[in-house]
Parts: sequence; C-alpha cells; structure tokens
Amino acid sequence: MTENASPSLVEVSAADSISTLLTDRVARTGDATLIERRERPGAPWTPVSARDFEDEVVDVARGLIARGIAAGDRVAIMSRTRYEWTLLDFAIWAAGAVPVPVYETSSPEQVHWILSDSAVRLAIVETAEHAATVREVRDRLPELGEVLVIDEGDVDALRRDPTVGAETVARRRAATRADDLATIIYTSGSTGRPKGVELTHRNFVHLARNGSAGLAEIINAPAARTLLFLPLAHVFARYIQVVCVTADAVLAHSADVKDLVADLGSFRPTFLLAVPRVFEKVYNSAEQRAGTGAKRRVFHWAARVAIASSRAQEDGRRPSIALRAQHAVADRLVYSTLREAMGGRLAYSISGGAPLGERLGHFFRGVGLRILEGYGLTETTAPTSVNRPGLTKIGTVGPPFPGTRLRLDTDGELLVAGDHVFRGYHGQPELTAEVLVDGWFRTGDLATLDDDGYLRITGRKKEIIVTAGGKNVAPAVLEDRLRAHPVVSQVVVVGDQRPFIGALVTLDAEMLPGWLSTHGLPAMDVRAAAVHPAVLQALDGAVERANGAVSRAESIRKISVLDTDFTESNGYLTPSLKVKRALVLRDFAGAVDDLYGAPVTSDA
Repeated sequence: MTENASPSLVEVSAADSISTLLTDRVARTGDATLIERRERPGAPWTPVSARDFEDEVVDVARGLIARGIAAGDRVAIMSRTRYEWTLLDFAIWAAGAVPVPVYETSSPEQVHWILSDSAVRLAIVETAEHAATVREVRDRLPELGEVLVIDEGDVDALRRDPTVGAETVARRRAATRADDLATIIYTSGSTGRPKGVELTHRNFVHLARNGSAGLAEIINAPAARTLLFLPLAHVFARYIQVVCVTADAVLAHSADVKDLVADLGSFRPTFLLAVPRVFEKVYNSAEQRAGTGAKRRVFHWAARVAIASSRAQEDGRRPSIALRAQHAVADRLVYSTLREAMGGRLAYSISGGAPLGERLGHFFRGVGLRILEGYGLTETTAPTSVNRPGLTKIGTVGPPFPGTRLRLDTDGELLVAGDHVFRGYHGQPELTAEVLVDGWFRTGDLATLDDDGYLRITGRKKEIIVTAGGKNVAPAVLEDRLRAHPVVSQVVVVGDQRPFIGALVTLDAEMLPGWLSTHGLPAMDVRAAAVHPAVLQALDGAVERANGAVSRAESIRKISVLDTDFTESNGYLTPSLKVKRALVLRDFAGAVDDLYGAPVTSDA
C-alpha cells in the first residue's frame, strides 16, 4: 500500500477559530469543571469551571488590548507548563493576537532569534530569571515593548485592568477567521537555526474537533481527565490543551518533573500524553525498586507474563487459561502497584516524539495501560496518525488521523495532506516551496504502510547511514532498542563511509546507582562506570539484543561509552529531547575515529 486516507469526521467553517472552541465549551458545560489548578506543589487541586475560565480569558485579553496589543501582533510566552500558560494562550487568541512559545530553558541567543524573527511586541515570562535572559538581548529587539513576569503578579494586573471593555474582545474574536495565523512555533532545531512554523486557527480547530470525535472513548469518556507535564512550548502539549477544551475533559498542569509522581497520585488522570523516555523510566524504576533475589525474579516473571498476554491480544486470540491465571497473580503482586503509582485510573496514554519499542508497548498493555503510539510533527499541528483503541498495532503509529491523507513517495518518504498541515515557514518562502508541493507536505521521514493502512516510521532520510560497503542503515531502530537498557541514556549510531556500524553510548546517572546495587557492584560515578568491565559486559549484551532487530550488515559491531551525557543543558539535546546528531558527530569525532582506529578517508 502506498496511500491511505481517513475522512474528516467534523468540518471546519471559515468563521471558526480556537476561541470558538472555548465559547462552545462554555455553552455546552457552563459551570462544570474545565481545569483543576493548584497554587503550589502539594496544595489541593482547585476546580475552575468553563465559565470562570472564559471570564478570566476575557479579562486578560482586555488587559492585553489595553497594553496596545493589536490584532495580529505577536506575544511571546516563556514559561514552564502551568495554568497561566493555557490562560495566556486563550487570552492572546481572544485579543486577535498570535502567541509565540519559547522554551523556558532557552539561551539568550535562542530567545533573541525567536523574538526578533517573529517581531514579538510583548513578552510574558514566568520568572525574574527569564526576564533577565530577555534583558541580555533587549537592545537587539527594537519591536519589543514590555516584558511581564508571571511570578511577579503581572498576569493578575492584566486581569484587573478596566480600561478596555469586554465588547472589544468580542469584536476581536468575531473578526478572527479560520485561516488566520494562530501561532508561530519554532522547531527545536536538531540541525541548524530553528524554523518558525506558521499554524492557523483552522489547523488547530480541524485537529481538535476530529480528535475529540475520533478518540471519543478516551478524550470524551465520562470523567475524562489528563495531567499535562510536557512543555507547552511544544506543539504536542499545545494541541492537547486545545483538544481538552474542545471535548469535555478536565485539564491540569504539572510544572516540574520532580513532582510528577505525586501529581499523578493526587490528580488521578484517565489519559496521559508522554514521550517514550517517560515509559522507559517508569519500567526501569519499577525494575530497580524490585531489588534483588526473589523480588527481582518475580518482577521479571510478571513482565514476561504481561508481554505474553499482550501478544496474545495482538494475534486476535484469547490468552490461555494458564496464562490468565498467571496474569491474575502478577496483577496482585506487581501490576496493581504500578497502576497505583500512575494514579490508579490511567487507562490510556498517547505516546509520540520517538518510537516506543514493542517490548514496552506489550508490557504496559499487559499491565493494563494501553499506550497508543502516534506520529506527527510541528508542521502537522501534532498528530497525523495514531493507533485506535479498537485496533492497536504495537510497533506502528496507527492509521491516518481523521481528515488526513498519507502517501509514500517512490523512495519511501512520507507525504501528508489535510487541514492540519501548516501554511509555511515564517519568512522562508523558498524552504516552504521545497516541502509543500501540490498540497502535500514532504516530511523527510521514511515509512511503510501495511495492508490495513497502518503507518510504520523507519527513519529520517537525512539520517540514513551508508557504510563503506554500500549498505543503507536507518539508525533509529538500533538506537531505540539499545536505549531500553536501564543504564543507557542516549545512543548515536555511526558508520557513514565506515566498514561497519558502531555507536556512541552515554550512561544514565539517575539509574546507575540502583542498577549497580541490584547487580552487586560497588557505587561509582559515570566516569568509572564507563570503563568498568561488568558495565561494559552488560552493555555488550544490550547491543546483542538490539542487533536482533536487524541484519548482520546493519548490526552494531562496536560501541564507545562516553563519560558525559547528552543533555539539553549542555546543548546536545533539543528541548523535545531529540539528539542533535550533527553536533554530536562534530564534537565527538575523535571518539568515532577511535571506534575504527582512524579518521574516515575520502576513498573509504
């Protein structure tokens, strides 16, 4: 199959906008809870009704207009994931303006590029530290006016400004059309300078309404609720807040990953969005908590039972009586504790950003949490395909999202069309013309479609490695499988123009102490572990398991364990946790050469 499409379930009119979604929710649910918020970690969750949230949105929009924000003006938001971000997003839209998200970890130069390229008029930041970051480049931002600070009460001041009447906001909302610009999201830039992706109100409204209808058993289920903890500067989280308003779900925010477990326990979501690294951490932490000896053996037995039970579902058959009996025992001993740690009510999670891996997908489904892998890009306003509750194929990213067309080019590149595809890159018409051709967006991803039209992503065109022997190797499958080992943090597969495939591996400093303890090894830091024979032996075993997914010509023959990790703070990860491959290959060229005993030569 080289093409597949899913029809739209809901159409978008020319007069629709994201503000329409909120006013529809107020008309439909009124005083029912839309958001639960808390003032500080550990404080009780306080319900905010749809009507009260709408009133706050209008009040903040009035304050923005009073500060001189005109229709179409750009307003930057630089903050962690918190209630005020959602409030500001909807208020900026209500004022007819365009929110521009900025990752709260951005450097001064990154802030300068985003604010200057998009001509931001007003910046709203979370903390005094963020304001200081903006001040460092303020003299090079002639368009920028005020910088407001959430933690210093500036959002409350906007809300209390009586200068502009609510009727002005109503006129701005009515004047906003579906094809107007809704936001400019700067891609996190794994290569080169971030590009400003222009998304329209139609993009969001189409995807939110079709998502609410197409995944109704998750998003519109009775008492549906989700805890948002991924950065709202990323399109995935941004879409989820909009779809929660569109549906009847309750939304909450968790600003710090250190509080996530406690927040899950107190808020008790029914569905969650996450990236694969979160599920890897949950599994690895549970394995380490099992300790050694009999308890560890019980955990591993329970994991095998969960995977076997899930695989039986995949094959369309019912698990045997013996397997069901084992599953019941494992549920009492292991699974129930895991589910309770995630709040006790979590039934579904939508995973994107990278492949989850079949082992984890089967494990969590066997435990009772169905992870629906999906696929999307900033340019597609997030999801463009996703697995369905009725038919989940682990290892795929599902069929096309409602209203989406997928096509495979002759070289296997995935092309996407639909009302959720962006209108272009800000200020870059030539680049836009390269990727938007005859209504199709060229994603740069390589993919396959099975007989049921389910999509499987196999790699990036630009990341394909060609060995000295002419073998084409997609690194993603090897990297994802090797990264599943508890002490592995990041993996970069190498081998372009080389005689065999190798890999750079970094260690997870958080997981290392527990792993060493459970394996009877002394405590040591990452630098010592990177050369310890027992650690290296374990990693060799992980490499062997990863190689089981590929041919011998594609398999990893040799690894180099680095004594430093790739993180966002040292510049080797994007804010969405993607490795900046080109930067790693440049800065660790010596380590790559050491794998092969010499630098690459021009005639290799």
